[in-house]
Amino acid sequence: MSPQSSSAPVIELPVAHAPDLARMRAVFDAQRAHRWTMSRTTAAERIARLKKLREAILARREQLADAIHRDFKKPAVEVELTEIHPTLEELNHTVKHLKGWMKPTRVGQPMLLAGASSHVRHEARGVVLILSPWNYPFQLLAAPLIAAISAGNCVVLKPSEKTPNTSRFIAQLIRDVFPENEVAVFEGGAEVAEGLLQLPFDHFFFTGNPRIGRKVMEAAAKHLASVTLELGGKSPVIIDESADLAATAERVAWGKFINAGQTCVAPDYIFVPASKERAFLDALKGVLTRFYGDTEAERQASPDLARLVDPVAWRRVKDVLDRSVEAGAKVETGGTADGPSRYLAPTVLSGVTPDMPIMEGEIFGPVLPVMTYQRREEVYAHINGGEKPLALYVFSQDKRAVEEVFQHTTSGGAVVNNVLIHVANPNLPFGGVGMSGLGNYHGHFGFKTFSHERAVSVQWMKSLVAVFYPPYRGKTQEWASRATRMLE
Repeated sequence: MSPQSSSAPVIELPVAHAPDLARMRAVFDAQRAHRWTMSRTTAAERIARLKKLREAILARREQLADAIHRDFKKPAVEVELTEIHPTLEELNHTVKHLKGWMKPTRVGQPMLLAGASSHVRHEARGVVLILSPWNYPFQLLAAPLIAAISAGNCVVLKPSEKTPNTSRFIAQLIRDVFPENEVAVFEGGAEVAEGLLQLPFDHFFFTGNPRIGRKVMEAAAKHLASVTLELGGKSPVIIDESADLAATAERVAWGKFINAGQTCVAPDYIFVPASKERAFLDALKGVLTRFYGDTEAERQASPDLARLVDPVAWRRVKDVLDRSVEAGAKVETGGTADGPSRYLAPTVLSGVTPDMPIMEGEIFGPVLPVMTYQRREEVYAHINGGEKPLALYVFSQDKRAVEEVFQHTTSGGAVVNNVLIHVANPNLPFGGVGMSGLGNYHGHFGFKTFSHERAVSVQWMKSLVAVFYPPYRGKTQEWASRATRMLE
């Protein structure tokens, strides 16, 4: 049965799981006892595990799409493009390159260390915890899991309780593919996460919001463990005078309203030249008609629009929208809302100012505020006056203008003349900066995130360093002075 045609009710409440602290500890201890076996696995053995995971995903892709649809009516095509495809891309890329990644990396030697050789070994961190979010409940758990396995770790997973059907799917999938002393899953809410955070993992990997990210970082600090935080933020779109407005409107609308705007790198707000505002808004409205229907009734009935994940999320986005309209924002299109089905129409706002409620925090919903500017300095001042965004998007045909944007701003990632696509390239690091995140992953960067880079120097021949041994007189003092002069 396709997800769109499923008659099963949408589950509103998360599955209740009381935290079993004793079982958590037992699983953790079993993984800690097994971690040296895992860390010594060869590339072929790790690849075999990854291929087994890939086969299981391919065999259950329809079940996965159905589970996600039951949670928040995500269209099957979006599940394929944003959950299954990037996971398989990550798997295939890792399988192809893992043998090379695992090889020690030779590095050069300074003249003083002639006779020695040096290299970097990539070693498993040990037992790692991955706390994943609800907005892309499968892909954002699977991608770091692939990286952790490729680096030779044991892994504990905690999927989000906000998507209970997907969480159950993940738990069964993992149990069928991996023994629990290699990869284990704990379902449940905040109590389960808090219980896991008390355990001395070697690495903590969290995707979510900054508030919880701070708690994860505090937990890691207690154990002096490494941490990766994938957070979010208000990712801006800058449109300049040279941009192709038709293409810009199409790409921005796709990136904003996919998954009902519940994407950490979704375009959060637009800066468009005042002289181009009306043309851009008209183009945007035309795209929404083509994507989702001409009338609000057609859009609400569209099978191509996901829903907000739960009533709390719906009320939050609806409230910030209402308060912004009361403050003077104009609804150009959209605004229709239905609480029981958690529907909020794709909505575009004009007349937005930086002090409005819609600009206070990450929207994480299908509302797109549009602001205008006269000079690019206004744009830079606004962006740099807030927290560093996870992504930044520039639409321009002027290469010098694009470079100027990069010189005057910072962000976790950036795309020119499109949105979101940087996330789909396993050759690029994905991560934030400042409040939008700490560390990165995907492809080789994920392998390195879950590895310890061990510095190794090997002395097989006679060492020149011996000429500097004490006592520090005569020739020793002379050689030390000569060595320094060589660097002047």
